[in-house]
Amino acid sequence: MNEFKRNIEQVILVGCQLQDSNDERFFFSMEELKSLAHTAGGEVVTILTQKREKVEPSTYIGKGKVEELKTIVAEKDVDTVIFNDELSPSQLRNLVNSLEVKVIDRTQLILDIFAKRAKSREGKLQVELAQLEYLLPRLAGQGANLSRQGGGIGTRGPGETQLETDRRHIYKRISDIKKQLKGIVSHRERYRGRRKQNQAFQISLVGYTNAGKSTLFNRLTDASTFEENLLFATLDSLTRKMNLPSGLEVLLTDTVGFIEDLPTTLIAAFRSTLEEVKEADFILHVVDSSNPDYISHEKTVYRLLKELEIEEIPILTVYNKKDQQLEDFVPSPEADFIEISAFNGKDIKLLRQTIQEKIQENMRAYYVQIAAEDGKLLSQLKRHTIVQHIDYHEQSNLYSIKGYIFNNHSLQSTIEKYSK
Repeated sequence: MNEFKRNIEQVILVGCQLQDSNDERFFFSMEELKSLAHTAGGEVVTILTQKREKVEPSTYIGKGKVEELKTIVAEKDVDTVIFNDELSPSQLRNLVNSLEVKVIDRTQLILDIFAKRAKSREGKLQVELAQLEYLLPRLAGQGANLSRQGGGIGTRGPGETQLETDRRHIYKRISDIKKQLKGIVSHRERYRGRRKQNQAFQISLVGYTNAGKSTLFNRLTDASTFEENLLFATLDSLTRKMNLPSGLEVLLTDTVGFIEDLPTTLIAAFRSTLEEVKEADFILHVVDSSNPDYISHEKTVYRLLKELEIEEIPILTVYNKKDQQLEDFVPSPEADFIEISAFNGKDIKLLRQTIQEKIQENMRAYYVQIAAEDGKLLSQLKRHTIVQHIDYHEQSNLYSIKGYIFNNHSLQSTIEKYSK
């Protein structure tokens, strides 16, 4: 049992509460850091915090706290110390020299989780690019840092030798990755163009990490993406067909979870992945209504959407996990919302119906009569429009169809012909 326990990294979390952060906000931030450490494979043995007017330029926390931390590291036989902020290169170097264990910050921890979760070639390249750009100015401190541990949290991705011995190699690797990503982005843009030509209606799932997006994606599309109660369980975006109650086919895309203080290197690296959201016709914003910090999570997602210049696309807020909902939960007064549990079949059915109703608000009504033998057109109408009523007239051998169609859809001209 003890041997197994030592295979799990023992970590200390360190946070510095500044004047502009209230107690509740700081508490939730440290709880999130704890969840991030767990997701990365660490076991938190101690949490050390300090209140300060501003961070200490040389060591982030005060020198007295560094000595206290040094004592705890020795007593607890700790492997790693994780700071709840981004450390400057000099702070990292000084802390490593003083504590003599591996030291990483919130940014490196998130990058490490992304490296663990990336499955596609693009995802892996994006993570490596973000890691290299983050580590490049910190190479002086990383040599000692990496030599303290052969692996584990914060060391996934680029190898130690690369980082310590040859900056030119890293610059070249960054250049190579950017070229490869440019090719991948170009391919995705062509793929998106084909989807637009096919006039597929596109819906994107967005939300704070661990809100339940992947679970919901699986229930709506009958897919089998990875779902677990971990932060960033899904990293690579995935698109599947989804059928609405009328039979209308739409495309649903699951995206990487948002998080507060997302490393700037990752925002830049994953911008191309999040372009999927910019191309969407409709957004489902999934919120974990059982999380005590759900209000802040909502605000974080909206802020990041604004940074990505995504403000004009219609949004339906999906308050998930209603079976575990907080007693004092109150939906946002600005939100167009629905409350569900992703594991409840009736709720999923209601969500499909609600999505269809919201989409229908921006469609045009039509009425046509088509011959019974024109099965191909009937099938197209069921797949590409919202068919509300179909009546078969035996005497005339005609179908009367009432429904709704997207503006400028290619079937418009056909419908106009049959409407005359």
